[in-house]
Amino acid sequence: MGVSFNDPNPMSPMERLYEITFRDPPEPQELTPIPLVRVQADEQADIDISGDAFDFVRSIRVYHIQYRQHENRDGDCNRSDSTRLGSYGVQGDYRWTRSDVSQVPTASGLSIPNGCGSYFYRSVFVDWRDHAGNYGSEEVRY
Repeated sequence: MGVSFNDPNPMSPMERLYEITFRDPPEPQELTPIPLVRVQADEQADIDISGDAFDFVRSIRVYHIQYRQHENRDGDCNRSDSTRLGSYGVQGDYRWTRSDVSQVPTASGLSIPNGCGSYFYRSVFVDWRDHAGNYGSEEVRY
């Protein structure tokens, strides 16, 4: 239609942010206590999950991977492996055990170089088998 609008004094991004932040300050609100919800304290399922139908729960494995290697000034290879494995027991009880990077499934992005090249890898890797036996996994690096 051949019409346009040009703001005569456009604000900088910082000015716009300031105006949006302080234009309509929020009203103070009274703090109301949040009700407490009782959480199960015996660290296991509240139903019997020992049957074969719940094998998918026991198939869940959580790897907390913390691995580092580097060569020091003397030519020695320093390696640090603090990998832990979390898993579920017969009744859904969860436990952490010591593990190492050699136990991490190949589906993980962990790829330790040959030799002693500088390498750092930290992630949480979870894998499982569903009720039909299909393999699945997810990994989050941080």
